[in-house]
Amino acid sequence: MKDMSIDSRYFREYRIKLGFKSQGEFKSFLSAKDITPTVNYEYIELLNQRLVVIIEKINSVVRDEIKQKDLGDFSSQFVFEIYKIMKNGSIIPRLNNQGRRPEQVYFSWMRGFVITQYFTKAISIIFGVNIKNILQIGDDDLTNLETFKRTPKADIEINLGASKKVILEIQSGFQGINDIKQHKVIEAKRLKQETGDHTIAIHFDLYNGQVAFIVLDLIKETDMNWITRQQMEGQTVFNIDQNYFIWKLTELPPQIEEIKKLLSF
Repeated sequence: MKDMSIDSRYFREYRIKLGFKSQGEFKSFLSAKDITPTVNYEYIELLNQRLVVIIEKINSVVRDEIKQKDLGDFSSQFVFEIYKIMKNGSIIPRLNNQGRRPEQVYFSWMRGFVITQYFTKAISIIFGVNIKNILQIGDDDLTNLETFKRTPKADIEINLGASKKVILEIQSGFQGINDIKQHKVIEAKRLKQETGDHTIAIHFDLYNGQVAFIVLDLIKETDMNWITRQQMEGQTVFNIDQNYFIWKLTELPPQIEEIKKLLSF
C-alpha cells in the first residue's frame, strides 16, 4: 500500500531529490537570494556626483568658520577615494539591507559618512578642541565586509583633557524624519555605567537646516518620545522633539557650555 503520509521526513526527502541539503539553501534558491545582483557602477558614479553637489550646496549656506575651503580636495578624499577603496575591495556588490539594492545601501551609508567628515570642523568649534583630538572610533572597516557593519558603537570620541572625554553619535536626516534607534540609547547607557562618559547624539536634519543635540544616556525609558516607526519594520525609536534642535545650520554652532545648560547635564 502506498504511503500517503505527508510529514517532515517527506519534506526533507523532497528537498534532497531536488538537490538541496538544507531548508535555508532551498529557500535561498527559490527566492533567488543566492544570486548577487550586478552593480550598476554608472549609477554609482552619478550618486557620487550627487554627494559632491549636496556638500557644495551645504557649503554655500554655512558660516565661513565651518566651511570646507577646498571642496575639490574634500570630495577627492572623502567621496572618490572611499569609493575606490570599497570598489577595489569588492564590498559594494555584497551590500544589502532589507532587500535594497547595493547602490542604494552604498549611497545611504556614504551620505552619513560624508556629512560626518564635512562637519568635523564645526564639531571642533563646538567643543573647543583641535581637530586632532577628534577620534573616529566607529566599527566600519572599508576593506572588509565582515567588519563593515552597523553596530551600536558611536562614531567619534573627543578628548577634553584631564582624562575627560565625550562620545559622539553623528546622525544625518534627509527627509525631515528625525529618530534615534533604540539600540543606540541602550549602548550609551551601558557605556555611561561602565566608564562614566556621556554619549551625545548630534543629529543633522539637512532637510530643514537644523541640528539637534541629545544626551543619549539621559533618555528615560518612560519618555513619551519613544514611538514605533512602521516605516522601519516596526522598530522602536526615540523621536527627536523640536526642543532638541538648537542650531540653525546657517548660523555658528553653539558652544558646549551653552549646550550643557540647555540640556541640563
